[in-house]
Amino acid sequence: MTDESPGVSLPLPPDSVIEAEKRAAAAAAAALAQDGMCVGLGTGSTVAYLLAELANRGLRDMRYASSSPATTHAATALGLSVESLDAFGDALDLAIDGADQIDPNAWLIKGGGAAHTREKILASAARRFVVIASAAKAVQALRPPVPVEILRFGSSWTLHALAPAELRKCPPSPDGNLIGDYLGAIEDPAALSARLSATTGLVEHGLFPPQLVSDILIAGPQGVSHRRGAKAPV
Repeated sequence: MTDESPGVSLPLPPDSVIEAEKRAAAAAAAALAQDGMCVGLGTGSTVAYLLAELANRGLRDMRYASSSPATTHAATALGLSVESLDAFGDALDLAIDGADQIDPNAWLIKGGGAAHTREKILASAARRFVVIASAAKAVQALRPPVPVEILRFGSSWTLHALAPAELRKCPPSPDGNLIGDYLGAIEDPAALSARLSATTGLVEHGLFPPQLVSDILIAGPQGVSHRRGAKAPV
């Protein structure tokens, strides 16, 4: 015998709430995809829900570019047609991805899954880049760490130039480079982005500027909110 009464709705555990929010944001983004589009797919747990939503829509003439082997494997297992980005002669119609942090000005931190270089390429190649996230990813100010991808050659010198920074104990990036994190303060995202980008040996960093972002879909207790970035959808 339990203490639960029939018809009583018990609160969901916090992790279940977050997963439900991820699923809601993914469903809202999947609804933007139209048959015949070319769509870039990000990497991560929220994108996993997106793939399922896209597969459930049953769109037959969609083409997809993927940011990681993990996403490619999951997408193809669901019957989605994944091709090399180089196979697309023109820009992608749409790219959809998650984020680790989203500030009020639409600056993002991405790269928890070590695929931020490819994710940034897809975002740049898309006419419209849509970010999907649970409410916990919305922050008042970005905080470290900022993921970085660096070349193996001279990595100790690159880390010294990035200081404070350290390598992660994790597999390499999809392109075989080392993954680390910048650990310093983020007082001015634009200035830090410029500094990181100017560091020799750094392949790419996980700060994504508002100019890359078209839409931000954040799912919370009241549903999915829609914010605009600085990149106007074409």
